[in-house]
Amino acid sequence: MHSIVADRNLEAASDQQLVESAATIITALAHRPRTQTGAEAMELAETLAAVMDVAELPLAELIGVVDRTGQMKEWGLASTRAWLRCHMGMREGRAQERLTLARQLHRLHRVRERLGAGTLSYGYAAAIADAVQRLDSDQDCADGEEILLTAADGGVSARHFAHLTATIHDQINQANGTETPPEDIKRGYDRSWLVATRSLDGGCYVKGWFNPEDSAIVDGKLAPLAKPAGGDDLRDRAERTAAALTAVLSQGHKDSRVTVIARLETLTGDDTPGRLRDGTPIPAAQVRRLALNAGISTLILGSKGVPLYLGRTARIANPGQRQVLETLYDTCAVRGCEVPGFLCEIDHVDGWALGHSPTDIDKLALCCGWHNRWKHANPEQIEISEGVDGLFVYRVLPPKGKAARSRRRLVDQADNPWRGDHHAA
Repeated sequence: MHSIVADRNLEAASDQQLVESAATIITALAHRPRTQTGAEAMELAETLAAVMDVAELPLAELIGVVDRTGQMKEWGLASTRAWLRCHMGMREGRAQERLTLARQLHRLHRVRERLGAGTLSYGYAAAIADAVQRLDSDQDCADGEEILLTAADGGVSARHFAHLTATIHDQINQANGTETPPEDIKRGYDRSWLVATRSLDGGCYVKGWFNPEDSAIVDGKLAPLAKPAGGDDLRDRAERTAAALTAVLSQGHKDSRVTVIARLETLTGDDTPGRLRDGTPIPAAQVRRLALNAGISTLILGSKGVPLYLGRTARIANPGQRQVLETLYDTCAVRGCEVPGFLCEIDHVDGWALGHSPTDIDKLALCCGWHNRWKHANPEQIEISEGVDGLFVYRVLPPKGKAARSRRRLVDQADNPWRGDHHAA
């Protein structure tokens, strides 16, 4: 099979040319109709997936450079992970996964080599990077890398591989003949103890020991709740005990807090739905059911939906204003910032220190601590607009002399990356 880039001098090409060439090829592939047979499609899909895994290596290296240099802060982003989420459009889990791989690559020599050669999938590489970040010494890291690569080569399932990475310390000790004694022997039986080890899928493994006194307390709380709920309860005792424990810890969900925003008319029988802070609609009937056991706070709004004004008589917003702002703003007002509103600071939109912004509800917004300080230090890079809903949106502008970044810009510029007047190699 002849490759369309076989006659190109790839060694002489710059990284920019290679990236733009890859963008051109992938874009062309994305816009072609699929005419393959099932067998052909299967073969091409496996080849393409392998190529995408290889591409994760230079991506991790580039992310590592950005992370080390702190370049993202010039664009109003507090961290590398925020850059991956906001500018690259990655969900939280994928951003953290790629950042961990970028930070651990310098310790994982074999993983780096095999990922670039296409003999190790990105999934295994990311799982290994996540495991070794908990290992302090370089020797333990090398031992852990060897153990996990051997398991990956042996065809271990993803589920068992995740368990293996979660117990990498024990695996290293066992391989080196320095296995530690079981936790109960090491600790003895006088005092209760409990260990929860997080797994890669967000769950955790729990093991522990309760002395007789604590066991009596545990049994007294959990045993009544762990009984079968009825003849159709198909859970075994372990599953019922776990459910009983979470019920006790949450106090029957009395400690669970959910803010539902609804009009008074909905509570009195109207069909207008309520909503959560993130905009998720809640049927009117369900709003009324929740209201029976919930605490209800009223907000008295003016004609424009603006409740509280303090003017210049007070600089610090009062609790009522914070309640309103937390209801209106799900997250920081900076576009793309995902810090929850209830963790944000109250920001004077036009700046209190300049004397322009009173402590009035229609001149306040929620802003995370990092962006609040960044906005004050870089006012020329903040563009503030007001949406149709009356909420302020802060947009971070590129540093002076730099163009705005766009996921489409690279594709648009990559129509012919090999022409002579393009980027110099």
